[in-house]
Amino acid sequence: MRNWFLLPILMLVMAWTQELIDQIVFNGTWNLPMGSGLPWWRVITAPFSHSGFGHLISNSIIFLTLSWLVLTRGIRDYIFIWVAVVFVSMPIALLWPTRSHGLSGVVYGLLGYLLLVGWLEKRVGSIFLSALTFWLYGPTLIALIPGLSPANISWVSHAAGFGAGLLSALTRQERANSADSHKKY
Repeated sequence: MRNWFLLPILMLVMAWTQELIDQIVFNGTWNLPMGSGLPWWRVITAPFSHSGFGHLISNSIIFLTLSWLVLTRGIRDYIFIWVAVVFVSMPIALLWPTRSHGLSGVVYGLLGYLLLVGWLEKRVGSIFLSALTFWLYGPTLIALIPGLSPANISWVSHAAGFGAGLLSALTRQERANSADSHKKY
């Protein structure tokens, strides 16, 4: 079970390897963003592609923290969030006119999940986890608002990830409710 906590590190190794190759071999021109007119599979590569080490460092720290917080809930939830982010991002990748890449879509998915799960479960541990997450990362929610998001930041990618995280928390709660109703009979 503890080995699952290595999964976010593996994901970061992939992102750092891509960025190192990009910077050393391709002089910063080998990016794998998702966007209109690009192959659909770029939705899968986009989280591992960044626009430089500053971009990657800022995503890495929050990604690790939120990943480990979600993994305290279980590997199924963590994987479900990743899958949800990919599926929710697909129409944006195919239709939205600007390209985007980086782990921030996944970061916002993890954030959305952690913020909502405590409210849905109404258990002390879950509420504490949501409150801790809000205290640590609540100010980053401003990047979900068009016009208030910093320039050259894909607010729509953040919003898609956040929506996927909320969807993941709601789905988790629905699974829990379904399991509880089956236990009653």
